[in-house]
Amino acid sequence: MTKQPEEIALMAESGKLLASVFTHLDQLNLIGMSTMQVNDLVDSFIVNELKARPASKGQYGYAYALNSSRNSVVCHGVPSATEILQDGDIVNFDITLEKNGFIADSSKTYLVGEVTASAKRLVQVTYEALWKGIKAVRPGARLGDIGHAIESHARKNGYSVVREYCGHGIGREMHEPPEVLHWGRPRTGLILKEGMVFTIEPMINQGRHDVETEDDGWTVVTIDGKLSAQFEHTVAVTKTGVQVLTLRAGEKALA
Repeated sequence: MTKQPEEIALMAESGKLLASVFTHLDQLNLIGMSTMQVNDLVDSFIVNELKARPASKGQYGYAYALNSSRNSVVCHGVPSATEILQDGDIVNFDITLEKNGFIADSSKTYLVGEVTASAKRLVQVTYEALWKGIKAVRPGARLGDIGHAIESHARKNGYSVVREYCGHGIGREMHEPPEVLHWGRPRTGLILKEGMVFTIEPMINQGRHDVETEDDGWTVVTIDGKLSAQFEHTVAVTKTGVQVLTLRAGEKALA
């Protein structure tokens, strides 16, 4: 379950490359683009510019380089040539990248054009919740501490946390032990140890936490049609705390 320093160094390299994918996306004017166009740009950038592999392609039979989850889609949204991003949308792009045998996983929710104040607030609180979870990571802490930090922040702001999907260990495989819940009780669950590497990826809903999967077998949506937002980083437990392996350019840890 724990990784050696040289393995974490390779994962950090994958994470740095993945961070550059989001920097590339940051430059786009997403209004009027289809989610498939975004997928194809990401696929090409990873393969041709970064000389890496989009790790989600072929995983569990999935055919694309990213998940695109727009508005009321919680996670696992499938890119489409007919899904056009509109002014006022929020959309999460969840991307995995493999380099030198190791995988990094990260996601970011984008504001498309002029977004309502309520949507902006949801996205901001979700981002804060991610960092509340990251700040709870240190040797001797427990997985329940991470979930409690995330859920407490979401609930304090009037939101709910999706319970059906969670973070996960990661390394040579996209999904490894342990499962990292985004809700829970402090001082419960697995004790964190130096060398553990996993994702933290809270999905926060405006309304109820309940979700359902659409007929395509992938797309997960809020049951009440309200908005959902998500952010994700891959992190490693260090001797004294935590290292964010997918930290993006200009991104600073939130207190």
